[in-house]
Amino acid sequence: MSNIIVVFPNRENATNIRNILVRGGMDVSQVCTTGAQVLQFADNLHGGIIVCGYKMQDMIYSELRECLPETFGILLIASRDKWSDGLVSGVMGLPMPIKVYDLINTIDMMFQNLQREKKRRREAAKNRSPEQKRIIDNAKALLMSRNNMSEEEAHRYLQKSSMDSGNSMIETAQMVLTIMAE
Repeated sequence: MSNIIVVFPNRENATNIRNILVRGGMDVSQVCTTGAQVLQFADNLHGGIIVCGYKMQDMIYSELRECLPETFGILLIASRDKWSDGLVSGVMGLPMPIKVYDLINTIDMMFQNLQREKKRRREAAKNRSPEQKRIIDNAKALLMSRNNMSEEEAHRYLQKSSMDSGNSMIETAQMVLTIMAE
């Protein structure tokens, strides 16, 4: 997972940050100027890091954080007074002016944290109880019968819905069962 999206309201600033990251050996997936562009592009990714300023053309960083799945982290680059009250969960801050060394190291650290979290989620999935497995199997069966999905498609649907909502696979399966039972 090396997806980095850079978003600043000024395209020139976003491009400069992208160039710094590329020179530091990182792959930047996209450069954006609005939060809506980030959300549209992030829909096709399974996680990554958003590097942004305090305010984009259409939203502030905390609104963007609310719209992204937990598999994304945000690195906020702004003056310290913009986030002196604290940062939203899932957001790290770098004060302006930034140092290239700090930027690269912070992103490396964030990727390590995201990898650890991904591994933790995988382990939790392996250690499901028989009851939890039954709930997921029932939800898949319902999706397969009502929506003409294969088992693989139903599983991917539950996974994607889980990631998009920030809920666990069990919670998502329970919601599917509740909604489709009505």
